[in-house]
Amino acid sequence: MKKKIVIALGHRALGVTFPEQKVAVKSSSKVLAEMVAGGYRLIITHSNAPQMGMIHTAMNEFGKSHQNYTAAPMSVCSAMSQGYIGYDLQNALRAALLQKGIFKTVSTVLTQVLVDPYDDTFYHPVKVIGRYMTAAEAEEEEKKGNYMVEEPGKGFRRIVASPRPKDIIEIDAIRALSDAGHVVISCGGGGIPVLAQGSELKGASAIIEKDYTSGLLAEMTDADILMILTNDEKVCLDHLSEHPRPLAHLSIEEAEAHIRDNQFGETAMLPKIQASVDFIKAGTGRKAVITNLENALNALDGKAGTVIEA
Repeated sequence: MKKKIVIALGHRALGVTFPEQKVAVKSSSKVLAEMVAGGYRLIITHSNAPQMGMIHTAMNEFGKSHQNYTAAPMSVCSAMSQGYIGYDLQNALRAALLQKGIFKTVSTVLTQVLVDPYDDTFYHPVKVIGRYMTAAEAEEEEKKGNYMVEEPGKGFRRIVASPRPKDIIEIDAIRALSDAGHVVISCGGGGIPVLAQGSELKGASAIIEKDYTSGLLAEMTDADILMILTNDEKVCLDHLSEHPRPLAHLSIEEAEAHIRDNQFGETAMLPKIQASVDFIKAGTGRKAVITNLENALNALDGKAGTVIEA
């Protein structure tokens, strides 16, 4: 059986602006196509922070300038980012596969992810979003119940919660497409955060950490490998010191010990390590790989990156 990989693309694999994204996804797709050519089954997730910020800012400014329109909810901005990133990525990957003589459908699934309304992170927001605001504008946002954070010398920005994912609403569609041989792009930006209200789903004002959703997706699709792409080739201990220590291999026990020692911070590397640990502990014969795009292929062969195993 071909090994199934859930691969999470970071910011560098996507770029920021429309032109940058077009260029970036072409480079990323060449690497992804090599994996498919090597016999791997891919389910792809991706970040969306710059794109989300651009959409959120644009839609809110549009709402302010046009009397009959309102600001766009965070969940709607998330859906928009999934759509246009998926559009560029699936077309670039389709072309890269055809250039290798591989005829395979690439499908983007607009994905909703269930979160808990009582998640503690709703009282401890960490994700900064949108443009800088004046003190007066920030005060108006706070009156609406939004959280704001000040960056000295720059202004105020909105900050939102990052709750843990509990369930993937479209998981059956993702499984069906993957089992049918499609390359699937799903759970972009951590998924569209939703709350269950009876038989309905309501968008939540939050941004889910994409690494945690990628780990949950890998678990729910029974993947063999979770690969998370970031800026550096390897995970490092003492990464803020003058002498960081790169790691080629981590056991579950070592990873958990480093988490307790606060080696991975709160918002940078920690979600990648914790998602990897949770994924591996939920099954057998699994591994996680953390590296950058340039070393992704070598990392699959154990020649680069950081491998986490039981």
